[in-house]
Formats: sequence, C-alpha cells, structure tokens
Amino acid sequence: MPIETIVPRRLYRQVADQLRQLFDSGEFVVGDRLPPERELAERMGISRPTIREALIALEVEGRVRIRVGSGIYVVEPPPVPPAPTSGEGPFELLRAREFLESAIAEEAARLAKPADVAALDEILEKMASKANPDHVTIALDRAFHIAIATIPGNAVLVRVVGELFDQRLTPFFERLSSYFEDPTTWQAAVEEHRHIRDAIAAGDTVRAKAAMQNHLGRSQERFSKSFSKSKPRTTPEGALSRQTV
Repeated sequence: MPIETIVPRRLYRQVADQLRQLFDSGEFVVGDRLPPERELAERMGISRPTIREALIALEVEGRVRIRVGSGIYVVEPPPVPPAPTSGEGPFELLRAREFLESAIAEEAARLAKPADVAALDEILEKMASKANPDHVTIALDRAFHIAIATIPGNAVLVRVVGELFDQRLTPFFERLSSYFEDPTTWQAAVEEHRHIRDAIAAGDTVRAKAAMQNHLGRSQERFSKSFSKSKPRTTPEGALSRQTV
C-alpha cells in the first residue's frame, strides 16, 4: 500500500462529519430541527464559530437548511451529493487576515505617500456610493485592502493578501455572508475602512494597526450572530436531542 500524505482535518470538518453521521444513522431525520448552536457547542465542547462553520458547510452540501430566527433543519440529501467542504473556515481566514493585514497597515502608515492616500480615497468614494453589499462592493473591498498591501512595496504581501481575500469568493463564505451582510453592515464596514485610511494618511502607525484589527475583528463579530433566537434546551448529558418540526 503506498504511503499517503497525512492531512490534518479542520475542526469544523470533524464537527460536520459527526453531524452527517447522525443524519445517516437516523438520529436526526428529514424535517428535524437541530439543537441550537449554543447547545451544540456546549455538548461538543467547542466554540460557537466552529459550530457555525460546520453548519454552513453542511448547508452548502445540501444536508441542512438554515432558517434565520427559526433554526437549522435536516433536509433530504441531494441525489448526487457534492464533495464535502474542505479548506480553511471563514473565521480562521479572518483571523489570519487580522494578524497579517494589521501589520501591513502599520507599515503602510509609515511609508504612505500622497498618491497612496489618493488611491484609497478614490476607492472609498466608490464604496460610500453603494448602499447594498454585492459583487461590486466585494470588488471594491478587495481593491482597498490590496491598495494598502501595495504601499510597503512587497509583491509577496500583495499576492498573499489577494489570495486570502479571494477565499471569501467560495460557496462556503458566500453562503455565510448571505445571512449576515446587509446595508447596515456594509455602511459599518465603510466607516471602518475610513478609519484605516485616516490613520494611514496621518502617518499614525499605532492607530493604523489598531483600525485594521478592529475592522477585521468586527467582521468576525458580524458573522457570529446567532441563526436562531431559540434558547438552549435541556438534554441528557452528552446527548444531542432531536426536535421534530
């Protein structure tokens, strides 16, 4: 037997695998509502963002349907199931971007020239003219972050920032965004970008780093709102109870 590369599985994929097995074994059947995210997190001993990522992965696969304000329901699996979602989850990517891009913003504030600030202003003006998040605003968002990454003059940083940002163009990330991005969140994001621009224009390295950290940290918070307002239900220790619609 040939030796195969050992690939560590992301935690959210392990959670998705466990839930998928529960569906296949009949523990949860079509039409059942899953326990709330908080309860799943407590029973599995993991964070709610990880549960969130697992549920989104299962929805992309066609195994659950998420109804915001109601809950997560098991659905009939598609005739030809897609390959299970792989790769990094949205929260892992946002944390990586927060770490990397805050350092880049700090350096950009030290090196920015008037032309660099003018480029950011042009993008911000276009961002502010948009009321709703869509493919155009995503492109503008990307352009803003790339423009900052360009300031230090390192092509590798530009490529890495672009590649990390482009991960949000996957079905996984797009599905998550569809639930939690709206005109209000877009306007909040525009203001956060403006704070980053102002710090860079002022040459304030500390404030630029903090503004970028705040922006990407807030992005994670926006994606962390609960799918359901349901309160956790009491179940036997270690068990995941089933609730039928």
